Formats: sequence, structure tokens, C-alpha cells
Amino acid sequence: MSISLSSLIFLPMWINMAQIQQGGPDEKEKTTALKDLLSRIDLDELMKKDEPPLDFPDTLEGFEYAFNEKGQLRHIKTGEPFVFNYREDLHRWNQKRYEALGEIITKYVYELLEKDCNLQKISIPVDATESEPKSFIFMSEDALTNPQKLMVLIHGSGVVRAGQWARRLIINEDLDSGTQIPFIKRAVDENGSPEEHAIYVWDHFIAQSAAENVFFVAHSYGGLAFVELMIQREADVKSKVTAVALTDSVHNVWHQEAGKTIREWMRENCCNWVSSSEPLDTSVESMLPDCPRVSADILPAISQQNIVIDHFSAPLHLEDMVQKLLWKTFFFLKNFSQECFRMENL
Repeated sequence: MSISLSSLIFLPMWINMAQIQQGGPDEKEKTTALKDLLSRIDLDELMKKDEPPLDFPDTLEGFEYAFNEKGQLRHIKTGEPFVFNYREDLHRWNQKRYEALGEIITKYVYELLEKDCNLQKISIPVDATESEPKSFIFMSEDALTNPQKLMVLIHGSGVVRAGQWARRLIINEDLDSGTQIPFIKRAVDENGSPEEHAIYVWDHFIAQSAAENVFFVAHSYGGLAFVELMIQREADVKSKVTAVALTDSVHNVWHQEAGKTIREWMRENCCNWVSSSEPLDTSVESMLPDCPRVSADILPAISQQNIVIDHFSAPLHLEDMVQKLLWKTFFFLKNFSQECFRMENL
């Protein structure tokens, strides 16, 4: 039951009188009556008096807000951050407006998860009937098949939903601060380390190929990734890979703890062409007991800003170098095998 406005006008006087007459014989009765009166006041209804309708837009554009290139929520016309106290002395109305904007942002984040992060929206329970309540999760396409790792993000309770850490941070700071999107993009884009990526590609593609002779050409850190592949899949690599051409490889069999059998295989099946002023294929001294190092007859160029330019990674040289290295690898291994055969039969 709500109390009328005419009753409220006399409320301050009644409270004051009760304070003045403390200690009187009717104090207990008046206190009880006052509590009863207050209990019948519908405070929610009082706050609604003279309050604008709770009719809010259902789009960011309707609120005249948008996320800028930094992921910050800004007013379309003024460029100012979100203002909570849009109407002075109307806290309840401002709160409802804030909540309505929050629901729009939730849908906006869902769209980002699907479009920018390439996640799939999966309904759960998976075997729910039409009449059963349902929810949903977001997952990457390879979430159930990737053998390397699976990252699970769990948001909090309250108004936050999938893809969010805190709605307040999204509205008042930016998307990177308040959403899980940076974590998701990092997991999707990086696909683990280069070494893990090489192992994944081997397991799911190269190992499944029909080719009996596989040739690798690995540049710089790619050489390190190949050595790690050898360490993790030694028997499989040996059975399928015929030759490996490395260009300025940065691998290190000691630091990577490559075993003796791997080092022996690399000496027989790999060659590392390195930047050098020596004539092409001239042996270059190496401190590592693995594959031979020979000159590529190329020196790094120096730009006008004194920055070293790696010729091996320059687009104009790469295609030609790969073709040459494949042929050189073939002939190198052929000659090496012949030399080994000759030495064995001396």
C-alpha cells in the first residue's frame, strides 16, 4: 500500500515532534506508529514521480555513442566519455539508462567475438529440447581438435556476460580493459610459439601427406623450429624428410638439447647456407657439431639508416634462393652420400 502525498507533507513535523517529546508517556506508541507509517511508503513509487519514461534506445547510435579506433566509448557529437548523471537528481533513471546501454554493449561484444575473433556460438545443453532453457558458449573452430593446448576463459557473475571482464571498464575505459578479446586474439593469432606451430603443422598436414620425400627450407628462426620438431618427432621426421636447406639458421643443438642421433642425422641431411663474403658453397667454420655451414656468397646490406637488411628475407631474392638451395641440397646430399660410400669402401 502506498501513502498519499498529503500525508507526506506532515511527516517532517511528526518526526520533529517525536524527537521533542522524548521520554513522554506515549513515546512507545508514537514510535510504533511512525515505523508503521514508514513501512507503508513505497519508495520506488516516490522515485518514479516526475521521472521521464524508461524508454531507451536499443542501439549505440540511438544513445549517440560509438567505440573509436582505440576501443573507447565516446559521444558521437562531442567526443566526450560516457556521462552517468545524464539527468540531475534522477539517480534511478540514470541507473536504468546505464543498464540499457550495458545490454547493447553485451550484444556488441558478442558480435566482436564472432566477427573479429572468429569464435562460434554454441548452444548448451547440446541435446536440449525446444521447451528447455538454454544458454550458450563461444569456442574456436579447433577447440576440440587442437592437440597442443586449450585455453578456457570464465567471466564473473552479475551483469557481465561471455567475453567481458567488467562492464564498467568497457564503458569508462575501453574494450581492451573490460573484455576478454585481447586474450582471445592473442591465443588465436599466435597459435602458440613458432616451435609449437611447426609441430602442429607436421602432425596435421605434413605427416598425413602422401609424399615419400619431404624437403625443408628454413630461414633464421625457422631453423630453430625445425630442430625442435626433430627433437619432438625424431623418428617420424627421419622416415619422411629427405633433406633440409637452412639459411642463416639460428638453431643451437646445445641449448635445445638435441640428442646425438639428431646431430648425426643433421650432419648427413642438412646444410646451412650463411651470410659470407666467401665464394658460394665455401665451407664456413662452425662451433656446433651439427650440419655443415657453407657460404651463400651474400653479405647483409646496410640501409641509409644503418639498418642491416637480411638478403635472404628480401622478396626479390627469396624465390630464386629457394630454387637454388633445393638444387644445391640435392647435389650436396648426393655428393655427400657418394663420398661416404667411397670412404666406407677404402
